Amino acid sequence: MKEEILEALNLVKTGNWNDAHQIAQSQEGEPDYDRLHAFLHRMEGDEWNAAYWYQRCKTKVPKISLEEELKYLLDYFSRK
Repeated sequence: MKEEILEALNLVKTGNWNDAHQIAQSQEGEPDYDRLHAFLHRMEGDEWNAAYWYQRCKTKVPKISLEEELKYLLDYFSRK
């Protein structure tokens, strides 16, 4: 599970948002995948949809930059 999420986050780093989004959608309802999904919609500027996904994974919308959130997620899922 974490390997797939890390793969998606690395896809984001290379500009491959669509493939990362497919990974997020593949396990909808799993909190870690919903967290990824939230980040991806925040990244694309879809604030409403991002807020929906953050709520689904019981996380507040971060007050940090996208770059900081990406770094946080990479670190978090590397240690999980």
